[in-house]
Amino acid sequence: MAKIFLKIKGEATMKNSCCRFCNNLIQHNFADLGMLPITNDYLSQDELNQSEKFYPIRVNVCEKCFLVQLEDIESREYLFSDGNYSYFSSYSDSWLKHVKAYSDMIVEKLELNQNSQILEIASNDGYLLQYFQEKQIPVLGVEPAGNVAKVAEEKGIPVIVKFFGVETAKEIVAQGKQADLVLGNNVLAHVPDLNDFVAGMKFVLKPSGILTMEFPHLLQLIKHNQFDTIYDEHFSYFSFLAVEKIFATHGLTLFDVEEIPTHGGSIRIYGKHKNVTNPIVSDRINQLKQKEILAGLDNIETYLKFGEKVKETKRKLLIFLIEAKAAGKAIAAYGAAAKGNTLLNYCGIRTDFIDYVVDRSPHKQGLFLPGSHIPILSPDKIFETKPDYLLILPWNLKDEVMEQMAKIREWGGKFVVPIPEAQVYP
Repeated sequence: MAKIFLKIKGEATMKNSCCRFCNNLIQHNFADLGMLPITNDYLSQDELNQSEKFYPIRVNVCEKCFLVQLEDIESREYLFSDGNYSYFSSYSDSWLKHVKAYSDMIVEKLELNQNSQILEIASNDGYLLQYFQEKQIPVLGVEPAGNVAKVAEEKGIPVIVKFFGVETAKEIVAQGKQADLVLGNNVLAHVPDLNDFVAGMKFVLKPSGILTMEFPHLLQLIKHNQFDTIYDEHFSYFSFLAVEKIFATHGLTLFDVEEIPTHGGSIRIYGKHKNVTNPIVSDRINQLKQKEILAGLDNIETYLKFGEKVKETKRKLLIFLIEAKAAGKAIAAYGAAAKGNTLLNYCGIRTDFIDYVVDRSPHKQGLFLPGSHIPILSPDKIFETKPDYLLILPWNLKDEVMEQMAKIREWGGKFVVPIPEAQVYP
């Protein structure tokens, strides 16, 4: 999806581009977050005095297929495979609990065993495949970030260090590893070439195989104003109405769907080859489609209203922070998350408001957040400095964070959750 810039009255103006799925000319904006840095480009001390790249984070919506999509700003190689990718899935206890439950459920549901083959796309650090491996079911991961894949390999999980698409799928099939189960958690949004990606899944899936994909639900993004989930790595934002069309175009039928609470509200889709009779299509498919239609996700006007909600949330968070600092309060943040970097940079929040951020991942500690340059420290720092407020940037994990950091209540500390708008929890 190429961008073309024109010079009009001395300013750069973007010419309309085409939908990454249906190639329709896009003319409608969903949200414009201005110029932001790459959300996972954490900085070392030596890099603080160097210039940073900032990119326009502008999200549009296709009037034909209703796919919400980010304009291309950087190559997938730069974002995911330079050897320094910083997201490791295994540092969230609630996420590990979620995927463990999934592995137990799907093994029983599909009657998977030692003769089955499981393929996970974007297998990260082996956070999920380890649970299938414990059951002695053959697994294979595909992960483009070599430094992250290495952690999985150290657990004994085989990984192909490549991006997934038709060519990678052909390599896997040539090795005799066509899959009974193809799965992907929070990867579909990260794919710039959706058609190549979904075509690859069809190619690698056995004739009787099943695929499952989990991704944040656009309905929840709009309903709960989750604009901070918009950032450079997320090329697309999916409703079920849109994703069903994408898979159907490539001969894959979505036969079931579940609404799940992860990441602020996600959906898990189940797919099969179009010409396969079983499993039959669940009633939940039509129920969710009707729910989306009632919410207006088949009406372009619904999408055009979202930008104002984003601005209002920004204003309310800044009012809270300004008043807290004027009252002499100390504020720290929890979670050096990508969504947090979107929020902080869009709102212009730096060390004038936030003293530091803590994170459990040792891969981030000692570094600085991109753009805002807020230092990343160990969670132990909270108990040393005893801030008045702890701003939870990964708000989708607020219950887990509040439990971990419950001790702050001993000195009267309070939690702040920024989305859908700033709320204080004692």
